[in-house]
Amino acid sequence: MKLSIYRYDPEKDAKPYMKDYDVQLDSHDRMLLDALVKLKAQDDSVAFRRSCREGVCGSDAININGKNGLACITKLADLPEHVTLRPLPGMPVIRDLIVDMTQFFKQYHSIKPYVINNDPPPERERLQSPEEREELNGLYECILCACCSTACPSFWWNPDKFVGPAGLLQAYRFIADTRDQATSERLDNLEDPYRLFRCHTIMNCVDVCPKNLNPTKAINKIKEILVKRAV
Repeated sequence: MKLSIYRYDPEKDAKPYMKDYDVQLDSHDRMLLDALVKLKAQDDSVAFRRSCREGVCGSDAININGKNGLACITKLADLPEHVTLRPLPGMPVIRDLIVDMTQFFKQYHSIKPYVINNDPPPERERLQSPEEREELNGLYECILCACCSTACPSFWWNPDKFVGPAGLLQAYRFIADTRDQATSERLDNLEDPYRLFRCHTIMNCVDVCPKNLNPTKAINKIKEILVKRAV
């Protein structure tokens, strides 16, 4: 397999450049991450993140032939012989395929991603009906890989103002949670020309999500709640 890799080491390079590698694969190699590990053995200066190898941690998110995805669950059989790998777009590059996730997590933390409930804690857990719990399906499974937010033009243009698809998906996850008592405050936090309404329903986020989630649907539900509240 031929890999064209985005290379940039700020301590040595004046500007980024692309470098081609030929990687010899064998029958045991199944995923793109396997090819990257082989490449790392070949040239240990190549930098990329990886951890669980199972599509759970989200750390090996990169741009694969122009589309964001996870290297560990991208099948080699689905790729051409020549693959171009770049860092996630719209993010500051630390080195090679590693980006600075600071702004992404700042927006995520801004929506207060935890249940807020001021009632005295019960002896056991706070219960939900099966129907109430089912409402959270498709929301809690986000692994914060940033594939969606870094595929979103609104996040590229206003990363300091627009929460982004990942953050807004999680915002709705807690708005929809019947155990949470901060719905009004959460909506106030998002009622802003930039934080929520910069979503233009392009749906790039849905196209690239490795967990097959639908941030656009969640964002539209928040918009709908805000519109009804204003009436």
